[in-house]
Amino acid sequence: MSEQYHCSIYVTLRPSVLDPAGTAVQSGLKQLGYEGIEGIRIGKYIQLVLSANDETQAREKLDKICDQLLANPVIENYRFDVTPVQVVR
Repeated sequence: MSEQYHCSIYVTLRPSVLDPAGTAVQSGLKQLGYEGIEGIRIGKYIQLVLSANDETQAREKLDKICDQLLANPVIENYRFDVTPVQVVR
């Protein structure tokens, strides 16, 4: 029987990749008078509901989805959380 899983995916640039958006935000914050803020990195947060036979299969499927479409593994890292959808009966 197939179960549903709520998935939260976090995609970030690898530390060795320059982040111009993060640099722009850091500059903007400094211009607004905020001090002591460094190392801003901009990423993506994605949510989806996935159907799978079990959590292991859900994680395997989600790993493939991230690697093939949601992240560029050459310049980005990703991690995800998988939580079973609670069915109220």
